[in-house]
Amino acid sequence: MKFLIFAFFGGVHLLSLCSGKAICKNGISKRTFEEIKEEIASCGDVAKAIINLAVYGKAQNRSYERLALLVVTSFDELQRRASEARGKIVVYNQPYINYSRTVQYRTQGAVEAAKVGALASLIRSVASFSIYSPHTGIQEYQDGVPKIPTACITVEDAEMMSRMASHGIKIVIQLKMGAKTYPDTDSFNTVAEITGSKYPEQVVLVSGHLDSWDVGQGAMDDGGGAFISWEALSLIKDLGLRPKRTLRLVLWTAEEQGGVGAFQYYQLHKVNISNYSLVMESDAGTFLPTGLQFTGSEKARAIMEEVMSLLQPLNITQVLSHGEGTDINFWIQAGVPGASLLDDLYKYFFFHHSHGDTMTVMDPKQMNVAAAVWAVVSYVVADMEEMLPRS
Repeated sequence: MKFLIFAFFGGVHLLSLCSGKAICKNGISKRTFEEIKEEIASCGDVAKAIINLAVYGKAQNRSYERLALLVVTSFDELQRRASEARGKIVVYNQPYINYSRTVQYRTQGAVEAAKVGALASLIRSVASFSIYSPHTGIQEYQDGVPKIPTACITVEDAEMMSRMASHGIKIVIQLKMGAKTYPDTDSFNTVAEITGSKYPEQVVLVSGHLDSWDVGQGAMDDGGGAFISWEALSLIKDLGLRPKRTLRLVLWTAEEQGGVGAFQYYQLHKVNISNYSLVMESDAGTFLPTGLQFTGSEKARAIMEEVMSLLQPLNITQVLSHGEGTDINFWIQAGVPGASLLDDLYKYFFFHHSHGDTMTVMDPKQMNVAAAVWAVVSYVVADMEEMLPRS
């Protein structure tokens, strides 16, 4: 019954408005409908001006063009065409040169696009080869710069849009994203070791990381690196060997978020930095190794060349420069010698951070060789009478 009474009074109110004397609750009279019509009619000239500007004038197609993409191949081109970027989605179709140079478009692309007023950015996947699979990875925002949406797209889609844009075709994309940033949660490094027989306080560290991106299985990045490091200790144990120094395995957590677990480990153990002879990380695939990348003093490099000569039966003896890894760089920058496994990086970036990173990528025979290299290097350095000399 209450509903019917409400509907009845509502009907009276509407009828009274149409008859010209609607009464509000506070008793104040409203204008008649005729007076409202006259007010609206007075805007006729303004309405015509808007129509002429939007439909027939210089503003025609402007809303469409604002939606349209701006395709660029570099940050330099983005700066040259900054006036075109405002209010648009910027697509980066940067060529793949190498990972360290090309990945800046993923990490910094949103920031640079936002600085020139873009609404979002789409990044050509940082991949040396593509089979229509987007590659994910970390990206960064900057304080004081709008945090615009950003995503990686396939190489094929980036190139297609570039071709279309070069022919003067306006491209409009409806961007729907489900990406979320969740609160931090607890996670842990995993540590195992063979305690040294003579200098247990001194350490040779071998490592890989356990975490991976949500796409793929993380078999290559970095399941392979983690488990050849595990296998290095297993091989040494199977042979009944115990080096003079402690051989420590660390499987890092949260490497993909910037080496979170490694940074905490460094903070906890840097007080003993003088006891670390060598830090090693495998995080560039476990395809057939071509050598070892090394960072350290010339004297240490000469020693590592002798160590690698022991791998002549596998024809893997090269000692190259630039030993590095997200998780061991803290130590290397502080002067500790560092080494990383080098293999076919071009092939590695076929699958890196994509749905293609599965066990199908892994070759057990190549992993056997990688594990042998890792075990020989770590054992011999750990079993030497002296630590590797530093600069």
